[in-house]
Amino acid sequence: MAGGNHSSVTEFVLVGFTNLQELLFGIFLLTYITTLVGNLGMIILIRTNSQLHVPMYFFLSHLSLMDICCSSSITPKFLSGLLVERNVISFNGCITQFYFFAVFGTTEAILLAVMAYDRYVAICEPLRYLVAMPHGVCVQLVVGCYAAGSLNALVHTSGLLRLSFCGPNLVNHFYCEMPPLLLLSCSDTWLNKTVMAVCVGFIITISVLAIVVSYSCILLAIWNIRSAEGRHKAFSTCTSHLMVVALFYGSAAFLYLHPFSRHAEDQGKTASVFYTMVTPMLNPFIYSLRNKEVRSTLRRATNRLLSCMYSH
Repeated sequence: MAGGNHSSVTEFVLVGFTNLQELLFGIFLLTYITTLVGNLGMIILIRTNSQLHVPMYFFLSHLSLMDICCSSSITPKFLSGLLVERNVISFNGCITQFYFFAVFGTTEAILLAVMAYDRYVAICEPLRYLVAMPHGVCVQLVVGCYAAGSLNALVHTSGLLRLSFCGPNLVNHFYCEMPPLLLLSCSDTWLNKTVMAVCVGFIITISVLAIVVSYSCILLAIWNIRSAEGRHKAFSTCTSHLMVVALFYGSAAFLYLHPFSRHAEDQGKTASVFYTMVTPMLNPFIYSLRNKEVRSTLRRATNRLLSCMYSH
């Protein structure tokens, strides 16, 4: 722990959702299982089928990995908390949870921008696609996403560790997140709020700008395609990504760029449900239902599995 921290608080109580806990446990347990099965299935499908060994699906497999990690850093503790009267987490445990969630969340945000660039190269420069996006470049881009996510998380975690928490220790949230934690600190949190607004604003602005520029070029390229079938095929590869981007960035922007206040905490919890649980669950279904290659590969894999089962 940082030397400037003189907290008397050794644990936090995560308030979460106080009503209908048994119903919420069932709903969120099903959501988490669906998230794990859907995203793990997507990773296995991509890794075991040579037809999907192209940059687009390489990035998609890492998006699925981020969804698993992001949800797993929060949901198990949240589910266990629904079964007890007081959902207690230690100070160090709270900081650790925040760090890993920040790593995975930031990495996913930047990865979505990288995926938009990948779509730009694939549609606007199809003849150069595999030359411009070799495996080595794809690996470097993904490593860069992880590095940026880790650096951003380290900055905010270090900022939290310099604060003092003298009580109360009731966190009006279902996991350890920056805005509700800052409201509990007895230190001056102006610097933390400023750094968070700058970092989050910068990441969202740069990522969204990269996505907007990429898709502006894509739309111009699609507009110049003469055949309706060609335009539909090109655009269909982008709609899944756009839907995921809208879900992710919409809820993230509301959560982090919303004014800090106790009145806004309940709204923040609702936005966080979409950001941490609903979006990771929906992502593999959005890609599998909207993507012809994934559907056909999944169909073949299912048929092989069924034939193996019947043969035994």
